[in-house]
Amino acid sequence: MDILNKVKSYREEENKLKWEGTFEEYLGIVKDRPEVAQTAHSRVYNMINSSGLTERDGLKMYHFFGNEIFGLETAIERLVQEYFHPAAKRLDVRKRILLLMGPVSGGKSSIVTLLKRGLEQYSRTDEGAVYAIKGCPMHEDPLHLIPQHLREDFTEEYGIRIEGSLSPLNSMRLEKEYEGRIEHVIIERIFFSEDKRVGIGTFTPSDPKSQDIADLTGSIDFSTIAEFGSESDPRAYRFDGELNKANRGIMEFQEMLKLDEKFLWHLLSLTQEGNFKAGRFALISADELIVAHTNETEYRSFISNKKNEALHSRIIVMPIPYNLKVSQEERIYEKMIKESDMTHVHIAPHALRAAAIFSILTRLEVPKKQGIDIVKKMRLYDGESVEGFNEIDVEELKKESQNEGMNGIDPRYVINRISSAIIRKEVPSINALDVLRALKEGLDQHASISTEDREKYMNYIAIARKEYDEIAKKEVQKAFVYSYEESAISLMNNYLDNVEAYCNKNKMRDPLTGEEMNPDEKLMRSIEEQIGISENAKKAFREEILIRLSAYARKGKRFEYNSHERLREAIQKKLFADLKDVVKITTSSKTPDEAHLKKVNEVVARLIDEHGYNSTSANELLRYVGSLLNR
Repeated sequence: MDILNKVKSYREEENKLKWEGTFEEYLGIVKDRPEVAQTAHSRVYNMINSSGLTERDGLKMYHFFGNEIFGLETAIERLVQEYFHPAAKRLDVRKRILLLMGPVSGGKSSIVTLLKRGLEQYSRTDEGAVYAIKGCPMHEDPLHLIPQHLREDFTEEYGIRIEGSLSPLNSMRLEKEYEGRIEHVIIERIFFSEDKRVGIGTFTPSDPKSQDIADLTGSIDFSTIAEFGSESDPRAYRFDGELNKANRGIMEFQEMLKLDEKFLWHLLSLTQEGNFKAGRFALISADELIVAHTNETEYRSFISNKKNEALHSRIIVMPIPYNLKVSQEERIYEKMIKESDMTHVHIAPHALRAAAIFSILTRLEVPKKQGIDIVKKMRLYDGESVEGFNEIDVEELKKESQNEGMNGIDPRYVINRISSAIIRKEVPSINALDVLRALKEGLDQHASISTEDREKYMNYIAIARKEYDEIAKKEVQKAFVYSYEESAISLMNNYLDNVEAYCNKNKMRDPLTGEEMNPDEKLMRSIEEQIGISENAKKAFREEILIRLSAYARKGKRFEYNSHERLREAIQKKLFADLKDVVKITTSSKTPDEAHLKKVNEVVARLIDEHGYNSTSANELLRYVGSLLNR
């Protein structure tokens, strides 16, 4: 019964939020909380900001989008700063249709859905409270009741500017129901809801021949004409079009560029003048944010048509490219899997990463900069350090590829292929090789991929396989080295002794003979080379280690095996290289002896407990790495 109690509790909370009173009482609320009279654009902007933001690397990260939209921080920041923020300040951009343009499955619809769901929640908060004339099908702003000749006085007294005129229906109601006394008009608090068609509208084009403009602007109610005597009587009109219902909030146009011209002209009037034409009435005021989305091909076709020139300057285009970060792409797949019925299937660690590497490579442009290939570019974009390159290089790479991310493999394709791999394997566990194999097989079925792209993509799958091979070896390396942790600590201490002597220009002393000797350059280089420390960079690296060592000593802390991330990685790789023969025998022997079997079980247990594998995927990983080492 817990769920029913929660439903009851939610209903009680909603009842507490309800408010109803006269216009006179409403003005008291406006006086105390002017934000209740904010425009639709301002409401959306404040809603986004209310969730907070973090600045990272000079980029604003809006928490509102944080758990749903991944890898689009730059596009989101531009959207908020170049559209929502100035629109909230009543600058001219609010008189533009917001058009999100990008490739399929790139996040456009998700952004709009987030805005709509966010507004529903925000309207239930004190900061986002919305009030309307009770009984109005368009949830009209109560301040429209203030006569035009008194609006300057109102602005002076309240500091709020009123835009828009009272609708035909409410003008009639004011006279007939309230005898012109605006102070007596009943006002109520409303809550945005797409399902109930309050403040949120969605319009999808259908067949142009059957699409009726009434879907947007409402229609005459012929059953009431006999009662009210005229089509121009507002009581004989249904104000139930999407533009009517989206008033005060957000209006989404799906596939807007496929709309018939007569629909687009209504949007022009609404965005530019804040009103639209309906039935036999004067222009009807509406305050709503209009957002549409389309792909690049349709947009290019639209702007090439001279008939649409008037619309070009009334649209603000915001490119929404594909994500270009491997780590964020993984999060997209994880989210899509959580939303599916595949959650019972064990997906081995790094399986999604292998797929993400392939996807990102298809979206990147081959760099022109000398000394950098597409794999290094991919790593730099994901925030990894690549020797010889820095943040300035990343910015240069982005500048030379302004249209990057508008093409390539979409996330839905990857999820479809993962689904195929699960069904084909018929076991509750899949690994990176299963995923890459499914991606490769699916390229032949992908109708929109050209022969040239197919060849290029096959190469990217091979690169993703090589990247995974390195990841797989590291995973086993870590698990094996853990079993030989004493050896790892001994190797590290030996390295530190040599580094200390090297930096201080001291001699070492042989522990057995007592003979003085130079620091063991061969040993130090054998470790440093494991993480790509060049001959020129070795001195700086060793001095960095010594500084860290001294800092620990000053604080009375012991320098542990994990105290320096890169050194730990180098030690692991060196030890793993020394243990390769042991690993080969342990992972490939069909009849391992007791000692080897014990090691295998230790490694499998480590992979399961610490790395997120299950028994099947851990054993598959060991066999695969064994085969790699035996090549």
